[in-house]
Amino acid sequence: MDLETYNLKTLFDQLGLPSEDTQIDDFIEKHPLDANTKLVDAHFWTQAQKQTLEEWIGKDDDRAIVFDELNVRLHDGK
Repeated sequence: MDLETYNLKTLFDQLGLPSEDTQIDDFIEKHPLDANTKLVDAHFWTQAQKQTLEEWIGKDDDRAIVFDELNVRLHDGK
C-alpha cells in the first residue's frame, strides 16, 4: 500500500526545483503558460523534468491531481 502524500512540494522536489510555498508561487508567477501550451511541452522543463511530469500524469493516484493543480496554476499564472 502506498501511503506517500503527494503535493506540489513533493512534485517540485522530484523536479529538482526549490519547493517551499513561496518558491513554488514565484516559479508559477515567472512561468505562465498560454492556453495552447501543454504543461509537459513548456519550454522551461529539462528532458528529465518532462519525463517526471509525464510519469505523474500517468498515475492513478494523487500525483495526477497534483499535476492538474500545477497545470491550472501555470495557465492561470497564480
